[in-house]
Amino acid sequence: MARVLIGGTAALLICIFLSPKFIEFLRRREFGQHVRDDGPQGHLAKAGTPTMGGIIMMIAVVVPFAILSDWNDARTVGVFGATLACALLGFVDDYVKLVRRRSLGLRARTKLFFLALISIGLWLLARHALGQSVLRLRIVDATVDLGVFYPVLIYLVVAGTTSGVNLTDGLDGLAAGCAAIVLMAYVGITFLSGSHGSSQDLELALFAACLVGSCVGFLWFNAFPATIFMGDTGALGLGGAIAGLAVMTQTEVLLILIGGIFVIEALSVVIQVIAFQFFRKRVFLMAPIHHHFELKAWSETKIILRFWIITAIGAAIGFTIYAHSIK
Repeated sequence: MARVLIGGTAALLICIFLSPKFIEFLRRREFGQHVRDDGPQGHLAKAGTPTMGGIIMMIAVVVPFAILSDWNDARTVGVFGATLACALLGFVDDYVKLVRRRSLGLRARTKLFFLALISIGLWLLARHALGQSVLRLRIVDATVDLGVFYPVLIYLVVAGTTSGVNLTDGLDGLAAGCAAIVLMAYVGITFLSGSHGSSQDLELALFAACLVGSCVGFLWFNAFPATIFMGDTGALGLGGAIAGLAVMTQTEVLLILIGGIFVIEALSVVIQVIAFQFFRKRVFLMAPIHHHFELKAWSETKIILRFWIITAIGAAIGFTIYAHSIK
């Protein structure tokens, strides 16, 4: 328990104390956010805000975890690797955007290809650590043996979660706050498993706590009005971490509840695209859905706080179901 608290606190403090210098560095280098012309007009004022804050977030996670971890759990190594690999992919995407000085980075197919490679690595470690290829429903006491389709599930979880977090990262503090709540649920899930006899689950709890601390520390500067954005480095890194935790704790189904806000954001884009392609109509004023509420004249802080509340409700329900399933 002490290591978990120390790790989370250390990550928070590292993020808070290193961010000002990093923000100053980004401003000197003119590494600012490029805003899409077809987005909400209110976002044009955010152009030039330093981005790639995910670099500081990842440093804040890696340093305390590397010092405090025993490195004796293949599952934790898998989540750690997936997090850094996704963050690296996001960094390349951010860098391409900055070099081209426009909001478009890597092609979608390129991202999906590298996410497939990351998913394969996560699957190999999951197969070694878990020794089975089953989907635990958790909501009911049942499992589904996926066999050769297990890697497909992992790919869908990784690609879906990273995309969901990335789409949510459209308002100041929205993605960081939602991710902190989701990751706090995973601290509880992994700590609860550890208290039932698996000490290696505490390694996962330590890593999740470092992620929570990093998100909360980053929110000090990312909260409205933001002085720095996490960029794809942070969004994809957090998405990879949440996906890895879901796979290694066998809570892929519960992730639909725990990370419900990310599901809602992603579905809003899918619904909008399908509706326009087939019916030439738009269901939302703009997708992802947080932009819809912006155009409905909701204030940015109101949207953020309400989305945090929705995330907390989903995370609480998911955690409760998990706790009941392991009794």
